[in-house]
Amino acid sequence: MGRLTRAELQARNRARVLAAARDEFAERGFRDAKVDAIADRAGLTRGAVYSNFPGKRALYFSVLAGLAEREAGPDGARRPSPASGKTPASDTADAETADTGTPAVDTAREALAAFARAWVARLPLATDGPARLGMDLMPEVLADQRVRQPFAQLMKLNAIVLGLALERLDGHASTRRRVRIAETALTTLHGASQMADAAPGFAEPFDIVAACAALADLDLGDRWDPPHLPFVPRARPADQPWSPPLAVDAVRGEPVPLTRDGVVAILGLHRLEAVEEAVRAMPPGGEVTAVLVTGDPGELGPLARLTLAGLRACLRQVLPAPAWPRLRVVHDDEGAVAAAAGVAAVSDGTEAAVRVRSGRVVARADGYGACHAAASAEP
Repeated sequence: MGRLTRAELQARNRARVLAAARDEFAERGFRDAKVDAIADRAGLTRGAVYSNFPGKRALYFSVLAGLAEREAGPDGARRPSPASGKTPASDTADAETADTGTPAVDTAREALAAFARAWVARLPLATDGPARLGMDLMPEVLADQRVRQPFAQLMKLNAIVLGLALERLDGHASTRRRVRIAETALTTLHGASQMADAAPGFAEPFDIVAACAALADLDLGDRWDPPHLPFVPRARPADQPWSPPLAVDAVRGEPVPLTRDGVVAILGLHRLEAVEEAVRAMPPGGEVTAVLVTGDPGELGPLARLTLAGLRACLRQVLPAPAWPRLRVVHDDEGAVAAAAGVAAVSDGTEAAVRVRSGRVVARADGYGACHAAASAEP
């Protein structure tokens, strides 16, 4: 067998560290886990651990992200529904549903109920091992403002994706915004997750599902107000080739062709909610892709992957093809897509966007309001 290349050796060591860290966190919990113990389990030095991960928290987020992505993976594996103990495909005799594994939902109310069922079905399986791996996630988010702000924006992004899907189901995409309802549903479900850890058996899953379904009928006064035009930059005309690298949509778990006509928004983890400005301003038929970048890819990159994977795990069980929103999300920890868009340096405050048409960049904008500017640029 030939000698491993440097890249192969690094990948193997990284996998060994992740496997060892999962065992250590499962047995001892995040707070009591030791980096030296993880290194011993992996058969590596402490320095080898830190050469792959900047710290224990980054390693913890990476372990959870890997587990979440495998659960939500591109195969779309279905988990039993709490109501029937069957997979969603077996809950109905509908042939199309049985083929796709996606429940037949036609309204926002049905979608919220199905989304909540998928969520609560994961609760007993969301953490693993005696220490319940995920129990320390929220304390670590709360412990540091550098993590709280990106996490808040990631939750905003999740609500935007879910809200846009609800709008498409009910046919109110141009008249009724449902992002606040999505925010309220996600707040309810995250609260249920925390109570499942803190007070097992306290909440009745059927009540949680019913409460989320009832949210669809609430009028929260939600409406979309376009940005104030005097403060929005104008997109600059451009005529440049567009050759982005291959990418994967973190919401659908499948390759995404970034060459389609539409807007590609390069967004730091403090500016994620700005993508809704592009979605609302984009003419019919155009696509919007949010490219997530960060100044701390070692720690915040895994947190972003973890948060989006949790949403994907439920959405894949719920949404029929017509309900998927015109929004795709790409993780760009290495900054490759950003560089292709002409954004050489990224940070958590980055906001830049390019308008793509017929394989070329025809407009670009930078700074606050760039998403709206690129989407509303003259075609």
